[in-house]
Amino acid sequence: MAILAGAEFVVSPTLSVATIQMARRYGKPVIAGAYTPTEILAAWEQGSDLVKVFPASVGGPGYIKAIKAPLPQILLMPTGGVNLENVGDFLKAGAAALAVGGNLVSKQLLATGDFQAITDNAKAFADAVVAARA
Repeated sequence: MAILAGAEFVVSPTLSVATIQMARRYGKPVIAGAYTPTEILAAWEQGSDLVKVFPASVGGPGYIKAIKAPLPQILLMPTGGVNLENVGDFLKAGAAALAVGGNLVSKQLLATGDFQAITDNAKAFADAVVAARA
């Protein structure tokens, strides 16, 4: 339904082979959620473009590095617990991309309509990524 409504990509909270297949059928990038090495490998083998590792706060950058050691070909996207202080650590550990939710757009900022603060947060995250990749 999301694709038919115009979604350009799909992100799932868990590993759902049916979701990966549907996104592939419509030619849309898909990022399946997984946590264990077995789930991560299964998501990749089923065609997930990246694998969303959630919650990344549990294992931190060390967990990403540990997963990348035997599975260097898999593009990992830590989600849940990514903040300005650990952006560089996650990227140096091997993350291909990062997903940021509440640390970028908090409920309070939305409730107060403080879009400038959200813009400033986005710039700070973008700057942190550029600095970490330099």
